[in-house]
Amino acid sequence: MTASLFPEENAPTAASSSDWVVAYCDGGSRGNPGPSGCGVYITTAKGEPVAELSEYLGKRTNNFAEYSALLAALEWALKNNHPRLRIVADSELMVKQMQGRYKVNSPDLRPLWAKAREMSARLEGFKIDHVLRHKNKEADRLANEAMDRGTGRSPRTEGESAQESVSRPVPKPVMLRGFVTGGVVRLLGAELPDGIFVKVIPE
Repeated sequence: MTASLFPEENAPTAASSSDWVVAYCDGGSRGNPGPSGCGVYITTAKGEPVAELSEYLGKRTNNFAEYSALLAALEWALKNNHPRLRIVADSELMVKQMQGRYKVNSPDLRPLWAKAREMSARLEGFKIDHVLRHKNKEADRLANEAMDRGTGRSPRTEGESAQESVSRPVPKPVMLRGFVTGGVVRLLGAELPDGIFVKVIPE
């Protein structure tokens, strides 16, 4: 697990029984199963950043990656003496399974679910909530960074911290021209790499 703590002055003081930390969790797989990674973005209850966790998992499924993020958050909270943990995740399946609203039928997920239940029971307080994906951007970023590192797509340079990756400039959009034939967009005088998202505006 790659973990990057923010500077000590930004971290909360010693946790008391009334303190909650919030862990935004996400996992993904490119292929399902395929190269997968998980990410966890942890803040105080007031939204102040505390830690970032990011791990490449190898060839796994989306659901395995989602549970891996949850387990990483639970392990971090227990090791760092944060007895009250709120999980925020965009996996409706995982959230409802942890809430007891869905059964865990998958033999691959059941051990992960059982471990998560056991670890969460060791906390003084535990909550888990479902959000839509656009409200889980930081955890999604960390999961994708893990997959990029694992596949060699865009590895971090030596010494680069998770904090630095947050401030990396976002590329500006580029306007390209093309035409449609047989339902496929053909670009004029340009090529784009596989996997890139585009926005098409008809003329």
